[in-house]
Amino acid sequence: MAMTNTLPPDRMPLDRSIPANLPLTTAQHTSGVSWGAILAGAAAAAALSLILLILGTGLGLSSVSPWAQVGITAATFGVSTILWLTFTQIAASGMGGYLAGRLRTRWSAVHTDEVYFRDTAHGFLAWAIASLATAALLGSAISGIVAGGAQAGASVVGGAVAAVGAGGAAMASSERGTGAGSLSGYFVDALFRKDPNAAASVSTSAGSGSASDAAPPAAEVGRIFASALQTGALPAEDSRYLGQLVAQRTGLAPADAEKRVTDTFTRMQTALRDAKAAAADAADKARKASAYAALWLFVSLLIGAFVASLAATFGGRRRDA
Repeated sequence: MAMTNTLPPDRMPLDRSIPANLPLTTAQHTSGVSWGAILAGAAAAAALSLILLILGTGLGLSSVSPWAQVGITAATFGVSTILWLTFTQIAASGMGGYLAGRLRTRWSAVHTDEVYFRDTAHGFLAWAIASLATAALLGSAISGIVAGGAQAGASVVGGAVAAVGAGGAAMASSERGTGAGSLSGYFVDALFRKDPNAAASVSTSAGSGSASDAAPPAAEVGRIFASALQTGALPAEDSRYLGQLVAQRTGLAPADAEKRVTDTFTRMQTALRDAKAAAADAADKARKASAYAALWLFVSLLIGAFVASLAATFGGRRRDA
């Protein structure tokens, strides 16, 4: 009689050929990040962003003109730039996020909420890598947008302060100021203009003197005016001295010559004050433009991050469909 090898149920060997928990165990040991898909999406987003930026630069340069009443205005150019940057972020980030979600690996036995979170993370990571790559390629341009306005404003204000503090110093080095000192040279020339009524007497007295005596002492007058511009007022003794020089050179009466000195110094102060105000206004406009550019760049980047994350979820759904 053949004997059968019968074992108790608790001693029976387990059938391990098809374990029931295989998909779950495999899913638990599979990485939740598909770096290949993320890098592919980031590369596509960075390339498209670069192409669109180059296209926007070409369109912008073709729409502006240095001639008055030609081309678009500065306000229109600024608004169009903001809109183009936003469109660039939406298009590039959307493509990168969609590719990152569509090219990822399929996750088996993973909850729907977890899949949604992973797709969102894939889109965000693709956007982040693409933004870093674009910033590395266009770092100088971005830093110019952020810091260019502040640097330009500081240089303009510094130039205005230097002009006010040493308005006559540049002219003092030469009798005829050129470049930055031409304005001061103009006032000195106006100071020594001859009175037509006294032209005959002046020409007679000038004929007996040397050429050096006939030349106006522009350097000395420039130093006096520079010192007075720093203090904000022309001292009485300097005013009398300059009045004597003007009377000698122009033939005016001493009182009229001193009045000309005072009027000329007042005109110089007004001109330099206006120049400083214009420089301060230009600096303020440059500061505001730089601030607005940075803020809108921040907003466009946030929009790009949201679009990339949303597009990745659509791509992931198409992948799992």
